[in-house]
Amino acid sequence: MNIQHFRKPENDVHEIFINRWSPRAMSGEEIGEAMLKTLFEAARWAPSSNNNQPWRFIYARRNTPHWENFFNLLAEGNQIWAKNAAVLIVVISKTTFDSGKPARTHSYDAGAAWVSLALQGSLKNLVVHGMQGFDYDRAKKELQVPDDYTVEAMIAIGRHGKKEDLPDYQQEREFPSTRKTIAEIAMEGIFK
Repeated sequence: MNIQHFRKPENDVHEIFINRWSPRAMSGEEIGEAMLKTLFEAARWAPSSNNNQPWRFIYARRNTPHWENFFNLLAEGNQIWAKNAAVLIVVISKTTFDSGKPARTHSYDAGAAWVSLALQGSLKNLVVHGMQGFDYDRAKKELQVPDDYTVEAMIAIGRHGKKEDLPDYQQEREFPSTRKTIAEIAMEGIFK
């Protein structure tokens, strides 16, 4: 797929940012533990407030005892395509510093780790698709997430599959999306 057909940067930016997108079509092929560790290594080096590193990744690989539990957390619309993922991940973040003091930027920092993981996945030619369509409360309970952590998002990771294997309505959405203009997202001085 020619991503530049869908996406045109307004300014000079590295192609890694333009080329990263979140398809849904995955092959069902497993990815090895070494590849998964490479993604976590990229996330590990993300910046964080006071080097707190509040992000955590709880995961299940397909064809393992944990897979069904993670898969059943997903909303039905995400189950339709995520059934072909190799890995499902629940991203959580610690809401406090080790001292117990509140860490206001825990979600922001976890987002930095997520994008590092997503970009590394893109460089490795993997599908890395973030989601909010899942049961947050069940995830917290069933994955035994401690009270001082919050559930942030889920991620489906896999190898590229065929668009034609998706339902028709999802095939229509299987292309790199555009972005808002810089003028819409960046404001000097005050909110406009």
